[in-house]
Amino acid sequence: MQSSIISKKQEWLIHLLFWMLTAYFTFVQNPFYFKFVIPDLFYITYLIAFLATFYVHYLAVMKWVFKAFQWKKLLFGMFVSCLLFIGLRWFIEQFITGILFHKVNYINPSFTNYVFDNLYYSSKPILCSSFLWFIIYFIRLLEEKKNTEIKFLKAQINPHFVFNTLNNIYSMVYFQSDQSLTAIAKLGEVMRFTTYYSQKEKINLTDEIDYIKAYIELEQLRHQENAFVDLNIKIDDENVEIPPYTLSPLVENALKHGLASNQNPIKIEFNLQLKRLTFSVINEIGTQKKDKLAGIGLGNLKKRLEIYYPGAHSLTLTNKNNKFEAQLQIDLK
Repeated sequence: MQSSIISKKQEWLIHLLFWMLTAYFTFVQNPFYFKFVIPDLFYITYLIAFLATFYVHYLAVMKWVFKAFQWKKLLFGMFVSCLLFIGLRWFIEQFITGILFHKVNYINPSFTNYVFDNLYYSSKPILCSSFLWFIIYFIRLLEEKKNTEIKFLKAQINPHFVFNTLNNIYSMVYFQSDQSLTAIAKLGEVMRFTTYYSQKEKINLTDEIDYIKAYIELEQLRHQENAFVDLNIKIDDENVEIPPYTLSPLVENALKHGLASNQNPIKIEFNLQLKRLTFSVINEIGTQKKDKLAGIGLGNLKKRLEIYYPGAHSLTLTNKNNKFEAQLQIDLK
């Protein structure tokens, strides 16, 4: 499981909130006049049996049931928890309190009456425990699903980039360019980024920018032009972090499918002011045939933005006057 999945500390904070709410609705009769329920001896013993059954069911029974879920296991587990409550309550209220306080809760009850009466009381800790366990279980399930999707998207990104870059180097080698070895060295620099940073949850924005610069340099070697990209960077905080590959797909898309030259460069702008990141890429639309992988990078980007920045980002893609413009804005607060 990833670090974003609910931790043990967070789990027990949920438990604390649960018990605070339970105590409030159980013991507070009127908060304005400070009227509270004062528990008597057998209410306290009931609470002891309640808590013991609650956590045995939560920590042991539910864990065992869902290790390999079957309905008969669930029913058997609830039956065991019910017996635990009944046996524990009898031991405390009919034996321990008799010795310590000379009081018992049930006076000469028959076994059948005692069991049936406590079936109702035992259902409360079992149902409450199951309810809380299911809430935390589904939180973990949703988090795991999110992390699985993120891993899948990252796995798509790396092969896509390698495929495009190797195509570039292949072209250079094919035409016997004297920059082939330099391109291979640059590819090594870029691959170090994909090796060390791609599996991290977040990286410094400057690391993403360095990755983009290296990618552009590879393209410059292929085009043999040094100014076909107009890159402008304005950042007021170099310690800001973003998920890896948040910006680079837009650059990759422009370099792969746009037209660029020294006279008509691709325009790329980074602007980070007061935790608001604005990133734009403008390029002329190319007429070259797109490969089958076209759109994977942008499609992944949209999904990852929805996961990382729900309601805190906007991505606008416009196609006008033979120009393609991608505008991304993220509130990093």
